[in-house]
Amino acid sequence: MSPKTLLLLCSFFLAFTAIFGSVSAKEFPVGGVVGWRIPATNESQLYNVWASRRRFHVGDTLRFRYKNDSVAIVEKWGFFHCDSSNPIAFFNDGDTVVSLDNAGTMYFISGNADRCKRGVIMTLEVKSPSPARYFPPTISQPPENSYSVGAPGPAQYVSSGGSPFSSPGPSSSDSVAMVSVSVFVIVAIVGLGLFALKA
Repeated sequence: MSPKTLLLLCSFFLAFTAIFGSVSAKEFPVGGVVGWRIPATNESQLYNVWASRRRFHVGDTLRFRYKNDSVAIVEKWGFFHCDSSNPIAFFNDGDTVVSLDNAGTMYFISGNADRCKRGVIMTLEVKSPSPARYFPPTISQPPENSYSVGAPGPAQYVSSGGSPFSSPGPSSSDSVAMVSVSVFVIVAIVGLGLFALKA
């Protein structure tokens, strides 16, 4: 096997590994197998608990399955007052897919105020695909003064929003931002392989 052919095969192998090893967007079926329905009396926080056990990122989607109901994306006020009269978006097709296009808090309610008051509501956090800056733990605490008030402390990192919060370190979910870097690396590797073939 010639060196050019070997280089091309290695390039394609690395590109394949980078593409299929990357984190991709996910579709989440809201409520799992139970779907979007009125929770039982002892499950009033069913959807908020469901959402709190998952990590949502920009690019992911939510699939709402329901009968004789609707889904409204609302502002915070509409969420707490079960008011869908001025929704950001409204769906009533029974099988709704919502794209999570922006980072931040999203509020979902049933378009029927009675069903909303009975627990058909959900709030969730959508994380940005941009990586967080990680600050490793310090060996000793800095002296107490006015300059250290805004500095991150041990094992804290600052999100793209700028506020520090505790973390054991960067999580695997932060690799979503690596997709664009992976694409660049793939293009560069394949380009070098093709260049080597022509040379």
